[in-house]
Formats: sequence, C-alpha cells, structure tokens
Amino acid sequence: MDFEDSKEEAAFRAEARAWLEANVPAKEEWAHLGEVEAAKLWQKRKYDAGWACIRWPKEYGGRGGDAIQQVIWGQEESKFATPPSVFAIGQGMAAPTLMAYATEEQKARFLPKLASGEEIWCQLFSEPAGGSDLAALRTKSEKDGDDWVINGQKIWTSGAHYSDFGILVTRSDPTVAKHKGLTYFFLDMKSPGVEIKPIKQISGGANFNEVYFTDVRIPDGQRLGAVGQGWQVALTTLMNERASIGAGGMPVNVKNTMALAQRVQLNGRPAIEDGNVRAKLAQWHVQEAGLKYTSYRTMTAMSRGQTPGPENSIGKLVGAPKAQDMAAFCMDLMEESGAIWDPAFSEEAGIFQLCYMSSPGLRIAGGTDEIMANIIAERVLGLPQDMRADKGIPFNEVPTGSS
Repeated sequence: MDFEDSKEEAAFRAEARAWLEANVPAKEEWAHLGEVEAAKLWQKRKYDAGWACIRWPKEYGGRGGDAIQQVIWGQEESKFATPPSVFAIGQGMAAPTLMAYATEEQKARFLPKLASGEEIWCQLFSEPAGGSDLAALRTKSEKDGDDWVINGQKIWTSGAHYSDFGILVTRSDPTVAKHKGLTYFFLDMKSPGVEIKPIKQISGGANFNEVYFTDVRIPDGQRLGAVGQGWQVALTTLMNERASIGAGGMPVNVKNTMALAQRVQLNGRPAIEDGNVRAKLAQWHVQEAGLKYTSYRTMTAMSRGQTPGPENSIGKLVGAPKAQDMAAFCMDLMEESGAIWDPAFSEEAGIFQLCYMSSPGLRIAGGTDEIMANIIAERVLGLPQDMRADKGIPFNEVPTGSS
C-alpha cells in the first residue's frame, strides 16, 4: 500500500495548512476564556469556513469530504496550539448514531449545531452496578402515553455538567435477556428530574459526573431505533467511541519523551545515551507505528462507508497503557523534580504529570483493558467466548450480590 499523499490529497493538505496558518487563534485570544467558550470559539471559526466535521454531508454542517481528508485535517490541525475540544463525544459518537437512526427532521435540527459547536452532547451509558458490562444497566424506562419515564443513575459521564443534550441507554424490559431489553434515547440535559453531580478526579479536574434521573419524561419521538433494539444502536455508538479513543492523540508520545531524554542527565550523561532508555524509546516507537498502521484499517472501512470494527479496540488497549507507562518513565527521568506538578516549573508545562494522573481514567473509559482484550480475542482473533453465567437468562432473574 502507498501511504504517500495522492496529488489530490497533497492539494487538500496544502489548502488546510494554509487556512490553519492564517486562522488559528492566538493564545491570548482565547486563554482568558473558559474551556467551553474557547472550544466554541475555535469550532465556530472552522464551521463558518467549511472546515468542521470534514466527512459529514454539507446539509448537516460538514464539508462533504472523505475519511482520508478527515485524517489529513486532523494531522495538520494537531501541529497548532488550538483550544481544547469539548466536542469529541457529540461529533464522534452521538452524531454517527443520529445519522444512522434519527429522522431526517432530527438530523437537520441537531447535526448542524453539533458541527458548529453551538450545542454539546454527552453519553449516558455507564452505571455504578454495571462496571464495564453495559448490558447490565438498570436505569428504567417505562412507557406512559406518548412519553417514556426514566428513573435511575449513570456515572462517569464526561462533560454532563456543560452538555445541552445526551444519548441514553435504558432498560425497558427486564423480563428478557439483558441484551434484548434495552431501548435508546436522546434527551435535553436540562429536562426536569435530571440532576448532575461532578466527580473530583485524582488529576484535580472534575470532568466526570454522576447523573441521576427521577421521573424524567422523554417523548417517544426521541427514541433511536425500535423498542428493545437499544443494544444494536449502542454498538454503533461504541464502535465509533473506540475509534475516537483509539485514534486520539496522546499528550505523551515518543517525540516529547525523546526530547526530554535529550535534555536531562542520567549518570552524568544525557539520558538518551543510556542503552536502557534507548531500548524503551525503541519499544514505544514500534508500538506507535503499529497503532498508526492499524488505524489505517479504520480509515479504509470508513472510506467505504462502513462502521468502524472491533480492531479499534487494539488502539485503545495498546495506546492508553503506553501513555501511562511513558508518563511514569518521564517522571522517573526527572528524578525528584518529577514530583513537581506546576506548569511554571515542570518540564513541558507539567504534561507528563498530568498524563500520569489522568491516564488511568482512559484505561477505563470506553471499556476497560480487560474488556478490550476480550473483544480482540473473540471478534478479531476468533477465539471462543468467555463463559457467561447470565447468557439467555431474563435480566430480572440474574443473580445479584444481594440475592
């Protein structure tokens, strides 16, 4: 396979780079803004110029481009210091699900505002009692006339506290096997009965949330897919989620780790000259190259109009632990100063410490390492499935710790 740009791709890359050079906001233009407002500033600028959501149809706010153009744009944008994005869930996970299951009127209403950054979406999947087993969720949805009444709790919901809408999986029928009794909705996060409580993280941030539902009413018209089809709809979201997480750029990588090893001393010499350091860097370089070329499988599938497949689990399973290991290694290289987490004093403005403290969450979000390993084993390698004691049993008859 030829991985070089074609003539058309090279022209697109040059056009994208030129626009970015002329339009990326200077840091003083957005540094005084909050994270959400800064993200909206940059997203709206891209949208107005036709650079938002490259692959989306133009009628939904995109550019009408292809998967390769989206990758090229991402590569070029990553070279600039732009405001952090708060749109990954909405654009990368909610939007593909809406495109697959929403009505044309709903697509016309919600997708352009997702593309422009006017509205932010979150994903209401995980629950305290379910762990990594999404199908074990207990949030109830009960039909009442033209509405559904929702009661339950979600947890680890990124960005819920600033989101306008959310996608939600519920249990509508507890009398059938757990994967068959689910129904999927989207809802206004300002709906009566929705309560959001931020969770303080070890990194000092509070991006994750608990979300409680008490008699929340959702119109049946906001159901995505058929009643009981929630698992199939959720798989569309999950495959795109793992593509987004697996392909996402990690803050710590071989490039900045190697730069650090060139600057710091180890046994009186530059750390980069130490054989063990070089071996580690070589190992991580191989992993990054493997992830890069594995991601091309996803690009190929997307360019053919296909849903990203289970191979995206490889990117997440390898990428998240790698980032954590590299961050820990960099902190070790800095010796005692590695314990200092202050942008004014720490190497790379404290990015290694931040990554070390936040990367455990990435190993959980979107499915734990163990879940990813099972998906790869079963759906990529074709190995036998794990034994599942609850397989085929009605959900309300599955034994629990209290029974």
